[in-house]
Amino acid sequence: MPLSPIAPADLKKIAVGIDRPEDVVVGPDGRVFASDHQCAVAEIFPDGSFKRLGPRGGAPNGINMDRQGRILIANFGIYDREDGPLQRFDPASGAHETLLTEVGGRRLTSANYPVLDRAGNIWCANSTHAETWPQALDGRPDGFIFVLRPDGSSAVVAEGLRFPNGLALSADEQYLFCAQTSGADVMRFPIHEGGTLGAGGRYGPVLGKLQAPGEPAIDPADLGYTDGIGMDAEGNLWVCLPAANKIVAITPEMEVVTVVHDRSGEVVNHPTNVTWGGADLKDLYIGSIRAGYVLKGHSPVAGQPHVHQLETQLSG
Repeated sequence: MPLSPIAPADLKKIAVGIDRPEDVVVGPDGRVFASDHQCAVAEIFPDGSFKRLGPRGGAPNGINMDRQGRILIANFGIYDREDGPLQRFDPASGAHETLLTEVGGRRLTSANYPVLDRAGNIWCANSTHAETWPQALDGRPDGFIFVLRPDGSSAVVAEGLRFPNGLALSADEQYLFCAQTSGADVMRFPIHEGGTLGAGGRYGPVLGKLQAPGEPAIDPADLGYTDGIGMDAEGNLWVCLPAANKIVAITPEMEVVTVVHDRSGEVVNHPTNVTWGGADLKDLYIGSIRAGYVLKGHSPVAGQPHVHQLETQLSG
């Protein structure tokens, strides 16, 4: 099925007043949670209201969920000049724990987005070791991807990346995709047994231009800084382009399709992640690092289920 564009007017603002809702995750029971700078995570209710849960600390960024319903939190601590560990919060018990603060002797300063595979590996990006987060977008290749395996071991599995950001798995879990923000592209890595990655390569084309210091300003619609990514059920990889207020999709044929674009930024303002929920996985949620709300709409294509959503889809 061709991807039909989504009009900004067809997206509804929910959780109005939330602080820096970079990402959203939908549980198998339909509960919706979003990142919030004021707490560990915020729950968004069906009427659009929200409630903050857990302690404040750092800048919760990409979030996901494990099979036990616990929320994995990549803490982008550099945003507040703090450490940026991989954390976990349990909405049922209120337990908030730190899973990793360093990997292979490297301190985590900017954990960005976690994704869990069926083997129990947690893959996550650490975007940079720059002192401040705006400096991190200068193209420095100091980012890496790390893994936390179910046996408790961890390792850096890819490095030399230009601000690695959102992650997604292929349906067969043979590949891990990673948005490279300061490369204006997406990288793809083969996944090997035991929780390791092979050599990566660019997936699809460069998705726009990057603004060089001192150069004439680029039309925002042409800026290609990539952020969160998500795979749909038909193999289209959705890519958020926050500086352009745009979301595109790379099709399996390597074509780039614009799914939503709000040049004004009045509705779609710096989109950073896409998430699917609902019984048919066609409820679309869009997070943002700038807007004080989450967007909800109807997706033309169902999302590819995350691990915590798989059993619901199989039994549904």
